Amino acid sequence: MTFAATVLTLYPEMFPGPLGVSLAGRALREGRWSLDAVQMRDFATDRHRTVDGSPAGGGAGMVLRADVVAAALDSVADARPVLALTPRGAPLTQARVRALAAGPGAVLLCGRFEGFDERLFEARGVEPVSIGDYVLSGGELGALVLLDACVRLLPGVMGAPDSGLDESFETGLLEYPHYTRPVTWEGRTIPEVLRSGDHARIEAWRRAAAETDTRLRRPDLWERYDSVRVGSPSGARRETDVET
Repeated sequence: MTFAATVLTLYPEMFPGPLGVSLAGRALREGRWSLDAVQMRDFATDRHRTVDGSPAGGGAGMVLRADVVAAALDSVADARPVLALTPRGAPLTQARVRALAAGPGAVLLCGRFEGFDERLFEARGVEPVSIGDYVLSGGELGALVLLDACVRLLPGVMGAPDSGLDESFETGLLEYPHYTRPVTWEGRTIPEVLRSGDHARIEAWRRAAAETDTRLRRPDLWERYDSVRVGSPSGARRETDVET
């Protein structure tokens, strides 16, 4: 089954963009996934090809019309989930990315201006998704981020099937730090444990480092991880020092 992505946008020329190079680009050329960018403006019905209107109740900016966006969506609708990139959406998580990557693909709606007419979400079962707590000029960059996160998980894209299993967010933690040659650089040396050849010690160090970095850098992640760990039968709480 090929992962099929359809992006509804006012700027189809933005695709594939960065998705046309590196791992995603190679996978696209190999047919491991497909991408179709659809111009929403083509579904406007007036001679000016109007896609937006003034906000009901007044206010600055313009709002994407539900009738135009729905017509564009109806032209490509199938069994794939439909997601709208909007700062009002639920945060995109690695778990959601994995679920999407395991499915037939996705239809992505790229917002512009003040966003979508709210009636669209209920009328077409659209899932609002956000890639972070900030505002972009449009949903296209968010769509690129979401698709890159999905495509890299498709079979054969990264090589080994377990390549992505030890990364940040997969276990609820940030990934442990990495080092490579030279052993000493500007007076800073790779931790001895990573040069020991002792795989049990290395694994323990990596787990402790991941816990420490998560606790210090992302206390929100740490709080969720720690509550699950403490609450599980085999998750006795422990504090681990990181070897240097």
